[in-house]
Amino acid sequence: MIKITFITLGRLKEKYLRDAVDEYAKRLSRYCKLDIIELNPINLPEKPSQSEIDAALLKEAEMIEKRIPDGSIVTTLCVEGKSYSSEQLAQFVDTNTNSGKNMCFIIGSSYGLSDIVKQKSDLKLSLSAMTFPHQLFRVMCLEQIYRAFKINEGSTYHK
Repeated sequence: MIKITFITLGRLKEKYLRDAVDEYAKRLSRYCKLDIIELNPINLPEKPSQSEIDAALLKEAEMIEKRIPDGSIVTTLCVEGKSYSSEQLAQFVDTNTNSGKNMCFIIGSSYGLSDIVKQKSDLKLSLSAMTFPHQLFRVMCLEQIYRAFKINEGSTYHK
């Protein structure tokens, strides 16, 4: 069974979001071993300068890089990434699971991800051009991974 690792900056605060993540983790357990790693984002002042943001993203990149499992296909979630349909994401998941490759999805802090992390990714993915709260975005990502597995097995879940 392949392993999917989610590396996220920040912790889920609301119970309903933790419950949603737990539900998708339970559903995904039929298809993969899911590991969610929550890292603490670097604290910044209310109105940080660009240099403060850059320094924080660099420190976060160091934390992230240490947690990426060796040999994983790395996907960074970023606004400038490629937009995939659910079917295209399913194909990406299918290609990697059929070849036995583990996957790692990285969700940055509210200021995004350092270019260092993005450059090490195999895929830069954008789920939408819209902005979402990071906590809700995690649920959305997990749902799309679950949907990908359901598409790949020919389930009616996707309809």
